[in-house]
Amino acid sequence: MYRDLSLETFMQGVIRRNPGEPEFHQAVHEVAESVVPYIIEHPAYREAGILERMTEPDRTIMFRVVWEDDAGNIRVNRGYRVQFNNAIGPYKGGLRFHPSVNLSILKFLGFEQTFKNSLTTLPIGAGKGGSDFDPKGKSDREVMRFCQSFMTELVHYIGPNIDVPAGDIGVGAREISFLFGQYKRMAREFTGVLTGKGLEYGGSLVRKEATGYGAAFFLEAMLHYRGEQLEGKTCVLSGAGNVALHCAEKLRQLGAKVVTLSDSAGFVYDVDGIDEEKLEYIKVLKGERQGRIADYAERYGCEYHAGKAPWGVACDVAFPCATQNELDQQDARDLVANGCRAVVEGANMPTTVEGIKVLTGNGVLYAPGKAANAGGVAVSGLEMTQNSMRLAWSAEELEGRLKDIMQDIHGKCVEFGSGGEQVDYVKGANVAGFRKVADAMLAYGAV
Repeated sequence: MYRDLSLETFMQGVIRRNPGEPEFHQAVHEVAESVVPYIIEHPAYREAGILERMTEPDRTIMFRVVWEDDAGNIRVNRGYRVQFNNAIGPYKGGLRFHPSVNLSILKFLGFEQTFKNSLTTLPIGAGKGGSDFDPKGKSDREVMRFCQSFMTELVHYIGPNIDVPAGDIGVGAREISFLFGQYKRMAREFTGVLTGKGLEYGGSLVRKEATGYGAAFFLEAMLHYRGEQLEGKTCVLSGAGNVALHCAEKLRQLGAKVVTLSDSAGFVYDVDGIDEEKLEYIKVLKGERQGRIADYAERYGCEYHAGKAPWGVACDVAFPCATQNELDQQDARDLVANGCRAVVEGANMPTTVEGIKVLTGNGVLYAPGKAANAGGVAVSGLEMTQNSMRLAWSAEELEGRLKDIMQDIHGKCVEFGSGGEQVDYVKGANVAGFRKVADAMLAYGAV
């Protein structure tokens, strides 16, 4: 059945089994392109149908979420949890509350998580979940009622040794607090079943900074491998959320200059660089005030470009940190034309397939999200460890562990992605992530 494995026939099977799921198809194709040749060279994986099994979630759970708004109206949303693969540990991955949430997006995220979590070296499997509920514009009490209803159903499928969800888009400290409170009430135990918790009840230092910091550490490792320094590099970033702001913070601390940030309405270009004071202003602007990035331009007298992304700005490095497929083929051409030498993904799958081909075809170093943005789940895994041990590590120790993990991930990408004129980080991340999970699946037999 699996002897004639090829990329084309494999993808035909994936699309046939998962119709109408373009994001999932894209994520699988990106991995299969690297992994199929490796599988052909290693017959045990092919004969056991490992990749076919890996692209099928262990289970997909969908449920109704009924809640009452402040006006007394009954509202209905759909909840999901995709438990993708637990070959190397309990399912681990975020919950996303956003109107765009559907099965295709959650399956793409869960599939990506399989490789990302494998790369961290921590014993964690992969899952993803969420709802089409939009917390924006809702009162705290409405969000609380929704989260309690959501967890009332999800509680049956999660646990510290089964599935440990975390936050994602639309699920921050407030939502995690409500979710954990309801879990604790229903399960009648205090245990580390969610990560991203408040420090008062089992959370970890450095968790909110981890994804952004990790992306900066990964770039630093890429440059060091080439005998270069991060200091003095000009960086453009998209987004103004948790990942972008903390990536900008760490880049600045490491000596780079960050000149752009963005939101859904446009981007700011600060030629002088976004320093510590300006970053603190944006954290308040996008947090407490829920303002627009245009306010930054007005306050600091810099350029604001409405309705545009920052990829036309001259830079050394670009960090897409907003959402999936935000950097397309033309954006990639603009980056190449403006001297960009590396693209490091802070978001999940933010570069289109066509965009990736333009970047790699022009010699731009390209770090896929499954490697570059693994810092968040890495510290989530460390939070699980702290919960199990009933202790808390210091911020300095956690940041040191995070940097070590990102350097280890870079080392794996180099090990499995070398061979040409420069490291193929896509191939390296995919093959390294695949091999660990695949070897575990082989050991278990046909399950």
